[in-house]
Amino acid sequence: MSKKNMDKLLIFALGGVGEIGKNMYVVQYANDIVVIDCGLKFPEEEMLGIDIVIPDISYLTENRDKVRGIIITHGHEDHIGGLPYVLKYLNVPVYGTKLTLGLIETKLKEAGLLGETKRYLINAESELKLGTMKATFFKTNHSIPDSVGVCLETPEGNVVHTGDFKFDHTPVNDQYADLHQMAAIGAKGVLALLSDSTNAERPGFTPSEKSVGVQLEEIFRKAKQRVIIATFASNIHRIQQVIDAASATRRKMTVIGRSMVNVVTIASELGYLNIPDGMLIEPEEINKLAADRVVVLSTGSQGEPMSALTRMARSSHRKVDIMPGDTVIIAATPIPGNERYVGRTVDELFRIGANVIYGPGSVTGVHVSGHGSQEELKLMLNLIRPKYFIPIHGEYRMLRQHGLLAEAVGIEKENIFIIDIGDTVEIQDGAARKGQKVPSGNTLIDGLGVGDVGNIVLRDRKLLSQDGILVVVVTLSKEDGSILSGPDIISRGFVYVRESEGLLDEANRIVTNTLNKLMVENVNEWASLKTHVKDALGRFLYEQTRRRPMILPIIMEV
Repeated sequence: MSKKNMDKLLIFALGGVGEIGKNMYVVQYANDIVVIDCGLKFPEEEMLGIDIVIPDISYLTENRDKVRGIIITHGHEDHIGGLPYVLKYLNVPVYGTKLTLGLIETKLKEAGLLGETKRYLINAESELKLGTMKATFFKTNHSIPDSVGVCLETPEGNVVHTGDFKFDHTPVNDQYADLHQMAAIGAKGVLALLSDSTNAERPGFTPSEKSVGVQLEEIFRKAKQRVIIATFASNIHRIQQVIDAASATRRKMTVIGRSMVNVVTIASELGYLNIPDGMLIEPEEINKLAADRVVVLSTGSQGEPMSALTRMARSSHRKVDIMPGDTVIIAATPIPGNERYVGRTVDELFRIGANVIYGPGSVTGVHVSGHGSQEELKLMLNLIRPKYFIPIHGEYRMLRQHGLLAEAVGIEKENIFIIDIGDTVEIQDGAARKGQKVPSGNTLIDGLGVGDVGNIVLRDRKLLSQDGILVVVVTLSKEDGSILSGPDIISRGFVYVRESEGLLDEANRIVTNTLNKLMVENVNEWASLKTHVKDALGRFLYEQTRRRPMILPIIMEV
């Protein structure tokens, strides 16, 4: 490949650094852009009413003619969940492995984008020509099959993206990480490595997923009644372990939760789940079987309010009730921020009288991480031996800790770039430095709206949730500005009208006096009238109640 001195290599993240989720990474050389992953994350508590969060892709839409494609490393939501929204604005080819594309196609079908999105199947032997860049791949271990890392050959040098990974030497599906291929990539020379930092704070090695299967089978054997197990819908290795334990203990299994049903259906059709004939039953059938012959596989390991497990815990699920003596297993670790929801669900389960197995996998044995711990991260660094290192996938403290691990294995400190979303690493003639920031941030999805809810709307929702709203309706005369009707004051979420008649009568008087005073002063612009009403009424209400409701004046002229 010929190299032009004027061209440079840019590497940056539009999501997935300094946060958990909505992974999206961009490698650009001259007029060619390759995007790696396109995920979502779930909203934080202050994002009232928001369904999901995806990356701000304004940089990509402004440069859409340069985008050669989106490569997906594996099929988890935080890597594929943004595709149905992003592809509406950026119709580019999508590259993924067999299972990954299967999961993506279900999402695109629901969004009505399946027919117009070009999808290309890749595997560890594939080579893609993407403008001036070439992409090759290598097998990795993760908690979902068909995970790959990416090596992008650019005119400046090779850029490696690990995807999510661990080194599981006894994988459930016998898909081993290709250490030889990783070492071969490292031997050729790697300019920059982007590597998973999720478990950078955990010492040692992450245990094998197979250890979970042994523990599950033991729990299934001891359970006197039904077993209800909640895990991530996309953790296909864990689902296979549940199937194997159910088979070993001669239990039938039913699947609850829309996302779990979808994943089990797709993975079994594509051959990634081995389910014995006759094992799966419909939820309606479980009451016809002896309690010690049933397993319920469910969503809800994060305590999501509308998930199957949470509704079962509240006895509000339409098809399954948890009975005293049932065994409930939560085979997952709470994502940071979800601990309260999980705790609330666990409390409800204990109230019912269930035997609940939950908590860290190191204690219960029913969960291991899909991400490598410190020794595995060091092994990846030693296999790839990059000149420059950019830790990704994780909150800032994890990125920083991963940077320290890189220093410990011999990467020069000045060659380690801890970046925030939108920060660019610019490499030209082999020398790297921080470049100019690109547009970045969050795009909020609320219902069918993409990006139409911003900080001002969220601020209003927060205010409404805290102190409610007061609507003031007044009709003025066009001729002389006098009050023809009103003020009528409507309270919602502020005070109970029947018990606050005196307060609202006084508020009515203040609005009337304020408007009359403004008419005398010849102030008749609607904006000024509304501002003065809001200010006067706001001061009064705060003095009387120490609350600041949203005040919405509606002024009409007749």
